[in-house]
Amino acid sequence: MERLRFMHLRFVLAACIALLAAAGCASTNTTGVGIDAQRAALYRAHAGEPIDGFLGRINGWTSLDDTALVVWTGANRGYLLEVMGPCQELPWAHTITLSNGQFDRVSRFDELRVIGRGVAAIPCQIREIRPIDVKAVKEARKQAREAG
Repeated sequence: MERLRFMHLRFVLAACIALLAAAGCASTNTTGVGIDAQRAALYRAHAGEPIDGFLGRINGWTSLDDTALVVWTGANRGYLLEVMGPCQELPWAHTITLSNGQFDRVSRFDELRVIGRGVAAIPCQIREIRPIDVKAVKEARKQAREAG
């Protein structure tokens, strides 16, 4: 019985070590810079001048960090939304909604409501909207893949 418990403990320990190693690989690259931070920097670098709002049905979104996300209105059309201060659940959000109740009209006066791991929707005021140069983002990704 003691031997069985020892083998079980070894298995659990090995599984924990593997899990920690996998988590470390998923969150950083070889330079130690977070993948999410690189992705956020890429979108910010290829975002245009701030606009008051846009028309177009939102059909997807990509969380960048706790202050920004990209909303998609088409395969080649996206907008960087920066919010005031950190929006606590944004990196883990399951769902987002807008205070205006519409997904085809977004203004910088709207609030983004984030539904994440918590129960309540957390409101986050949109500070800035900038159109993304999706072609430039794709080209930068291609160059990064080719370089390393």
